[in-house]
Amino acid sequence: MINIRQSTVEDLLSMQNCNLMNLPENYQMKYYVYHAISWPQLSYVAEDHKGRIVGYVLAKMEEEPGGDVPHGHITSLSVMRNWRRLGIAEKLMTQAHSSISIAEKAMVEVFDSHYVSLHVRKSNRAALQLYRDTLKFSVHDIEKSYYADGEDAYAMRKDLKNVEGKESTDKSTKV
Repeated sequence: MINIRQSTVEDLLSMQNCNLMNLPENYQMKYYVYHAISWPQLSYVAEDHKGRIVGYVLAKMEEEPGGDVPHGHITSLSVMRNWRRLGIAEKLMTQAHSSISIAEKAMVEVFDSHYVSLHVRKSNRAALQLYRDTLKFSVHDIEKSYYADGEDAYAMRKDLKNVEGKESTDKSTKV
């Protein structure tokens, strides 16, 4: 059984390890700490029956002075390879029994977010299918050479203007 819960500072090393083991885009620990301090209600982990972190979603609010309307951003989503294809990434993004995630709801309720954005490699068909077909993100733009290796990214968005917030939510879900 997998438990999805809000991440804590104690989870940061395991989240970074999951990132290093699975993704070509890696972050220094200070970046995880910055997320945990600035937006503690926006990031979640998936843990196995022994309490080991097997996946995470790291999210934030964009901070563009004088820029766009307030919006959230999914910085990183990762699931350990031997735990993939079990619906964990989707659960991290949606939380059970909801069309939006607790993180998205917090983006609206706490930060007045109008939408949530993310980037996905053009070659990552599984992620594109998850975001577009399952989670209802749409391609907003293509960012040329977005990644360090020169690959283009789809810049995707999901509208949050019609999110019904202001209701209490359980911050832990069993999968």
